[in-house]
Amino acid sequence: MKEIEAKTQVAELVFFGGPMDSGKSTLALQMAHTQSAHGRKGRLFTSQDRAGQAHITSRIGLERDAIEVGLDFSFRRYVFTELEAGRRIDFLICDEAQFYQPEQIDDLARLVDELNIDVFCFGIMSDFRSLIFPGSKRLVELSDRVEPLPVQPLCWCGRKGTHNARVINGAMITEGEQVLVGDTGDGTDSAPDEVHYEVLCRIHHRAHQPKGWMGATLSPLTLFEES
Repeated sequence: MKEIEAKTQVAELVFFGGPMDSGKSTLALQMAHTQSAHGRKGRLFTSQDRAGQAHITSRIGLERDAIEVGLDFSFRRYVFTELEAGRRIDFLICDEAQFYQPEQIDDLARLVDELNIDVFCFGIMSDFRSLIFPGSKRLVELSDRVEPLPVQPLCWCGRKGTHNARVINGAMITEGEQVLVGDTGDGTDSAPDEVHYEVLCRIHHRAHQPKGWMGATLSPLTLFEES
């Protein structure tokens, strides 16, 4: 009876989203391990990982090979090719899903509905301008469940970190291309013109004050007086 129930279980499209430094890639790799523990077969995908290769990498040292999702990648074509070759697929792990095209998210939803394949997506909700990524937006619209990422990052001031900031030469940047790959940093050791990202609270993001910014203050009153 348990075996029959497992086969008829309805698949889901699940999106784990939040700001940077929330344990996104670590959770993706843990999910892949958990799903594989009882013989389930899956595939791992990523896009524009900070490692510069088709890998899912976490900052605590975990890493696995993955399939790169480029602009023209078709999840449906890939899955159908694998199935026609007799290779089983029970689930998909999709990291850096904020970089996927909305049409690719539509493909993932169709694979869940038509082939009963579980799809677990992991991504950042919004960009350095506080605008939601198109891929994340489509996931919010289509997912069966949207779950917060497990780790709550902090702003340098100690408040809850909610906004992603792009920092170049110590200055927070609010204009430019939406996608510019860089790594996270503490704002103290960046080389000239090196891009890094920080997680800030809404107050310091609005005030354009990353860690190390000259005159940065812990007092929200000062920030409001300056705005």
